[in-house]
Amino acid sequence: MATSYQNSRGERPFAPTANYCKNNNLQHHRPIAVDLFAGAGGMTLGFEQAGFDVLAAVELDPIHASVHEYNFPFWTTICRSVSQTSAQEIREQSAIGDRDLDVVFGGPPCQGFSLMGKRDLSDARNSLVFDFLRLVLDLQPKYFVLENVRGMTIGKQRQVLETVIKEFEQHGYQVKNPQVLNAANYGVPQNRQRLFLIGCRRGLTLPKYPEAKTSFAQKSPCQTQLKKDLCLPNVPTVAEAIGDLPEVNHYPELKLRDWVVANYGQPSDYASKLRTPALVTNNYAYKREYPAELLTCSRRTNHTAQTMMRFAQTVPGKSDRISHFHRLDLAGICTTLRAGTASNRGAFTSPRPIHPVTPRCITVREAARLHSYPDWFMFHATKWHGFRQIGNSVPPLLAQAIAQEIIKALELLPIKPQQQFNLVPTELLQFKMTQAEQYHHLETRAIARRSIVKPIV
Repeated sequence: MATSYQNSRGERPFAPTANYCKNNNLQHHRPIAVDLFAGAGGMTLGFEQAGFDVLAAVELDPIHASVHEYNFPFWTTICRSVSQTSAQEIREQSAIGDRDLDVVFGGPPCQGFSLMGKRDLSDARNSLVFDFLRLVLDLQPKYFVLENVRGMTIGKQRQVLETVIKEFEQHGYQVKNPQVLNAANYGVPQNRQRLFLIGCRRGLTLPKYPEAKTSFAQKSPCQTQLKKDLCLPNVPTVAEAIGDLPEVNHYPELKLRDWVVANYGQPSDYASKLRTPALVTNNYAYKREYPAELLTCSRRTNHTAQTMMRFAQTVPGKSDRISHFHRLDLAGICTTLRAGTASNRGAFTSPRPIHPVTPRCITVREAARLHSYPDWFMFHATKWHGFRQIGNSVPPLLAQAIAQEIIKALELLPIKPQQQFNLVPTELLQFKMTQAEQYHHLETRAIARRSIVKPIV
């Protein structure tokens, strides 16, 4: 039976609990966490799946914050810039109170460190890394996890990383050397590299970075690592990720809305876990009600006949000669899904992959599958927002692998919670920016108004 919840503005949301075993002594709480720069909630979900209660999440963009609140209604979503948020506010506005935090995690906006363009050490967004540092030191969690692009390890940008590490070490934390992890090594059908930095209070057990769980075809500078990967199961393919999803072109309703009751195909093992995640053995997330026959986040893109002809002629694994969109290969994995730029930085729409079978761009739901989001997880009804929310996020399975190492260091044995939740209201997924700002009681514009620059197709 689903649990009802009350999430009125100004009230503390319900903070669910579940049992844990530690050294054979029953503990009546789950470890608790805070997500900074939460976005739609990729890392929140990954840590929840590992067994954490992420009692507070901070997100500047009111559209993203609304989507986060929809998917995690039993915890607190704070819509505010991390730079304007204090540790005291996070504690007081959530169910954390004066409790000892187990982990704070987050990925400060990383465009200033990105390898995609010119790296700019003076980029104002780079200062948010130091706001992450400030809040960790003020909140004093047992552990922290910093996530960013691998460009943070290159050239002058490494100065920022080294400064952050030094500050942590001077304030009572020990830090694991940063490591770049590829999501494809953790069951995600996408070639996506991210930098992680893990630390803990001095005197606690420093977690390890997770060992690879899946392998994929790649050039390896280390022959030993290559041989080791050959012993691992293959990462799921594009076909295994999206092959069971209904073909959206068969549903004219999807030209006008983003959902439809549809007929699914036979799922792969990977797809089955995303369709019914509650049945996955090592998934310790709270259950969400979700109709099995419902296809969501699947509004169609209107392509011209000329564009569809070009897409049809594009060989899987290659790129369209005009748009440079990459066409997915059923037997391969997805290239890195990117977010494009925010509305205050041009609102450029990032290139979206071409479907491997049908001459069209993939849908938001197909992108979510390629990013390891379960089917119950919802994104904004507008495709531009939905793709940005996915492209900006850490794949949940990668975040879960990191979180599992924190669980091990805490010496906890997670137990599945029994509560089940019905996610409402869907209005949170349809807000325009002004509506989202009003809902979160923002007095000034959080994000400059968008003026979308579409890619050439």
